[in-house]
Amino acid sequence: MKYDLVKPIRFFISFTLACFLFSCDQIDVFEKHTSIPDQKWDSNFLCTGSFEIKDTSSFYKISIVIRHTDAYKYNNIWLQLGLQMPGDTMNFQKINLALGDDANGWYGSGMGDIFEVRKPLTKYPKQFNKPGVYKYSLSNIMRDNPLEHIMSVGIRIEKAK
Repeated sequence: MKYDLVKPIRFFISFTLACFLFSCDQIDVFEKHTSIPDQKWDSNFLCTGSFEIKDTSSFYKISIVIRHTDAYKYNNIWLQLGLQMPGDTMNFQKINLALGDDANGWYGSGMGDIFEVRKPLTKYPKQFNKPGVYKYSLSNIMRDNPLEHIMSVGIRIEKAK
């Protein structure tokens, strides 16, 4: 009796391809980082950008992402976040983000002397009311000017599951 290997190979390839195609979920994420020149964040230097919201029925997690070196001398950072909805004016809020503490060290992940902290802006995911392009700006409002050892600042927006 002759055994035909073509049918099992076709089945295996078809099964593997089907598993791959149906197991992939699209992750809706916007993330943009702005590099801080010479790791010295002047209070007049704005980190700006825009993102588009199409699905107003979904909820989104919004996070601030900060990369800093181990030489950063504070456990926190004060930021001013501006957010402009489509067809509206920019609204600002002050944010105090904890980057570490004396007992446990720096929060987030680190490699060598570089640390990245991703902090959610709100306790619960937020729903955007209007579809369209949203604009944002981030600035530091710390007393030191320039604020040293900040490498980059960014924003991350992802659909909540």
